[in-house]
This record gives sequence, C-alpha cells and structure tokens, in this order.
Amino acid sequence: MEKAAEPSALQEAFERVVHAIPSEAEFHAVEIVMTAAKRNRDGFALSVTVDREGGVDVAVCERVAARVNAALEAFPEMYTLEVESAGLNRPLVTAADYDRFAGQNVKVLTTLAIGGAKTHRGTLAGMRGSNVILTTQSGELPIPLDVVRGANIEYDIRADLSRAKQAKKKAAK
Repeated sequence: MEKAAEPSALQEAFERVVHAIPSEAEFHAVEIVMTAAKRNRDGFALSVTVDREGGVDVAVCERVAARVNAALEAFPEMYTLEVESAGLNRPLVTAADYDRFAGQNVKVLTTLAIGGAKTHRGTLAGMRGSNVILTTQSGELPIPLDVVRGANIEYDIRADLSRAKQAKKKAAK
C-alpha cells in the first residue's frame, strides 16, 4: 500500500493562513468555503473558494490572494494561487450549509442510488439527524449525509428575471 505524501511546510502554512482569514478584522464577513493544495510538476496549485453575505467581488478575491501571498512569500517552493467566489451555484460542503441554505433549490449527487437515482433535485429542507432532507415533486426525500458526493445551490435565472419583470410592472402602475 502506497503511503500518502506528507504535507509540505508550504501546504501547512497555506491551510493555516487561509483558515485564519475570517478571524482577521479586514475579512470579518468572508467565509472560506473550500481549499485545495495539490502538488504538480511546477510546484503547488493552491485554491481557495470564498463567500460572504451579498456575494464576493473581484476586490475581495484580490485582498484574500494578497494576504495569502504575503504569508507564503518566505517559502522557496513555486506555487500558483487561485481565489474564487463560491458563485450563484454555491457548493454545500458542511452539514451546517444544509441548514443555512434551507429553502433554496439544490442538486445533490450521491455515491449510492437512492430511489433509483444518484442525482436529486429539490428544495432543501435542512438536516434531520444525519440526513439531508429534500422536498421533491414526489415528497420528502431523506439522503444520508455520508453518501453525498457533492451538492450545490441551483440558481434559477428565469425565476429572478420573472420576479424583476413583475416588480417593474407593479412599479409602473
């Protein structure tokens, strides 16, 4: 059996600085959604996905990147750094995310077929015990969290445009 490579000092410093960012005054509203640090032929590929209430703009990503780069400049290893917004189709990563985004339309991918499918869409109803609860056209669907391979919010631009159109009509009256 092949032993996993030990994390480098750069990887450890990267994880440390990234996870400390939300506690820094300049970044108090920034949430770290996901991180990744992978060794490649040119050094390391580092990535950070961030979010905050109201969304993330390029300036926030630039400030996070500058903070991480400043912390890693003493390391001799080469790396690339990507800082991105979680976006409209934000991934759901932690159990708390499933409660926080209850009421949103989501897509959940599972490692095992549940009800004959591995892809499930519906309205997120939160967590119940260790199950993610989806409200679907067929009713309530409990999905064990330990079989969730990935999940994300499904932003519906058509619904947004429809709401904007209705609001414009109302304002015109």
